[in-house]
Amino acid sequence: MKKILAGMLILSFAVAGAFCGGNKDSAARKFKVQLITMDQMDQHWANVDKGAKKAAAELGNIEYKWNAPAVKDDAQQIECINNAVAQGADAILLAANGPDAVTSALKEATAAGVKIIYVDSAANYPGEATLATDNKAAGKTAGEQMLAKLKAAGITGGSIGVISVNAATASTVARENGFKSAFDGTGFTILATQYCDGDAARSKDAAANFITQGVVGLFGANEGSTVGIGNAIHESGAAVVGVGFDKSDMIQQLIKEGYLLCTMAQNPDVMGYEGIKAAEAVLGGKPIAEKNIDTGVSVLTKDRI
Repeated sequence: MKKILAGMLILSFAVAGAFCGGNKDSAARKFKVQLITMDQMDQHWANVDKGAKKAAAELGNIEYKWNAPAVKDDAQQIECINNAVAQGADAILLAANGPDAVTSALKEATAAGVKIIYVDSAANYPGEATLATDNKAAGKTAGEQMLAKLKAAGITGGSIGVISVNAATASTVARENGFKSAFDGTGFTILATQYCDGDAARSKDAAANFITQGVVGLFGANEGSTVGIGNAIHESGAAVVGVGFDKSDMIQQLIKEGYLLCTMAQNPDVMGYEGIKAAEAVLGGKPIAEKNIDTGVSVLTKDRI
């Protein structure tokens, strides 16, 4: 009888153990997702992170982390990608600084089973989805805003300066091309673009140089570039029309004070939020209906802030 009871106890413990173990195995595991942006210095990226955090908190099965170089640097971004793989990331949300520079790192990541989802700026490498602004269209809108302001002031010709990040980043290259297209067939000349890696101080110096050349307009292709042209116009006191990209406290202040006409405000929080949702869907084996998602843009002026 004792042997029978002992056997039953052992069996019950075994069943209980199997049951508990089975629950643990069948429970939804937490997916590790890392956001890797171009840098950590722009408010734009902090807002992408904000949206990603919100989605991760809502879903409950995402172990989320934001990692990025301190400044825009291909080698440092590659290191961030490699570190994410080494840390067991299941998916990476990536805003690629250089579309070709990160290709080898992304190949290694996907070979390790990591899913790649692009936010803001894609690399020249297949991803599960891309969540970004229609940058070319938004750039053209920026140009049209400047052109309308110049014509309203009776200015029908002159030179215009463009300050961007670099000649490789897909998002800013598209904005630059879109902006220039707005001036096709007009009497305006677009000067050679100055690339300042999105650094506000360097962008201000480049913009100041443009102003000494007598430009009638300045376009900044990202947050740092826009802050730079706004500050240069402020310090010079020149009657130059400044138009930019991205939304930050500093940019909005420059618009309010009249040193910038407007900025193309993206929705970085939507990029982060929907990026995490897309990652969770892919990792859970669910199909993504739309591979390229336009997260929208709006024109912020003094009257629309």
